[in-house]
Amino acid sequence: MPAISAEQVLALTPDTASAQAGRKLAAPRHWKSVGRDDAGLWGECLGSALYQVKIDLANLTVACSCPSRKFPCKHGIGLLLLAADDTVPTTQPPEWMSGWLTKRAAKAALKAAAPNTDTPVQPADATDDAPARAAADKVASRRIEKRQRLMAGGFDNLDLWLSDLMRNGIAGLEVKGASFWEAQAARMVDAQVPGAANRLRRMAGIPGSAADWPERLLAELGKLALLSQAWRCLDSLSPALRETVRQVAGWALSAEEVDARGELVSDGWLVLGQWVDDSERIHVQRTWLLGERSQRPAVIMQYSPSFGTFAEVYLPGSSLTADLRYWPGAYPLRAKIVTSGQADKSAATGPAAAKPAFANWDPASYTRVEGLLQAYAGGLACDPWLGRLGGVLRGVTPTLTPEGDWRLLDADGDALPLVAREHWRLLAVSGGQPVDVMVEWNGETLLPLGVIAVGTYTPLTEARA
Repeated sequence: MPAISAEQVLALTPDTASAQAGRKLAAPRHWKSVGRDDAGLWGECLGSALYQVKIDLANLTVACSCPSRKFPCKHGIGLLLLAADDTVPTTQPPEWMSGWLTKRAAKAALKAAAPNTDTPVQPADATDDAPARAAADKVASRRIEKRQRLMAGGFDNLDLWLSDLMRNGIAGLEVKGASFWEAQAARMVDAQVPGAANRLRRMAGIPGSAADWPERLLAELGKLALLSQAWRCLDSLSPALRETVRQVAGWALSAEEVDARGELVSDGWLVLGQWVDDSERIHVQRTWLLGERSQRPAVIMQYSPSFGTFAEVYLPGSSLTADLRYWPGAYPLRAKIVTSGQADKSAATGPAAAKPAFANWDPASYTRVEGLLQAYAGGLACDPWLGRLGGVLRGVTPTLTPEGDWRLLDADGDALPLVAREHWRLLAVSGGQPVDVMVEWNGETLLPLGVIAVGTYTPLTEARA
């Protein structure tokens, strides 16, 4: 099954009531005959009647035997949320599921065979005829319009909240606690603007965290206000920036939309490293890549429930030849692998296993501190909400200041701070000498992902398979 998070599922819901009802059904006790395979997801929901729910994973089309006029219905939402928690077993589909997929495939084949004829193609499934499709398109259009109205109202509410916050001042926010931010985040979730909600929740940790917390908080509040203003003038933005604003707001793209509008880049890709963010119920793994010829960074996002697994495994320090499809946007970074051929990738573990991946890489292609900052500044000029950027710092020495702060110092004397954690392993591998370090820069601190010392790659983070 394609990796899909609970947030992405909820973004498909027609309204808040359907989302709430779907959450209640996302428990195994409500289901029987649940299963999935590469093509579909199915189950029977125990309600006032036994409803058959069928989902085509190629495009997340949901069909349910319930009488609901909403699309997707609460039963489809509940089954998708159940699958997002990785609690649905892989098994053989029942006849009612395989038959439905067969009819859909036959209909698609007939449509492809006669795309320009004026003669109506006899549908393979009476429930999938032209009037039903037209009705479904109309429902989908209404759903999009309704969500746009909800989001516009959510941004109106956010503007009032920001104005009140600025009028009253930010002094004293360090004692208000996370509930102050969570209340507004919940309002944005109800308005189907999950991107803004996530930013508000992250802001809860800023007040009182350091001496410069007012500056950092104002910068984040400014980005939130900028997002609100950008949403209001969405139609006047360039197509690329419009894509960015929609995604920052939390409007997820379907796989078909990414394939249709995203840029395809063929290259050899170095797997710089990985990091798993497990601060939420849904774990997120970021895998950073760097193009050998294009020198373009890319990040592959994978999602998994707590204690779950990620579908694909990428070995840090290895390389692969692949076609990457970038998500459309003003400064594309997120990508997915379309086709790939593994190169210099070993099933062995340990630092030495990835050494061949660097044999043909020119160290001069890596950058110094100034180059990383220039690249990040260029990204911000395109995408003001840019969060992280992966890269390789060449010839940097890990140092520990008398104040206990870790830094990476390059040959030009420029230094950047590392995240607040212990970095003794990095120091031990370097031996106090200049090394090449794979990093993730968030505009404030560096997260070291891996290090190349004496031609050998050593991972500095523990990724989850």
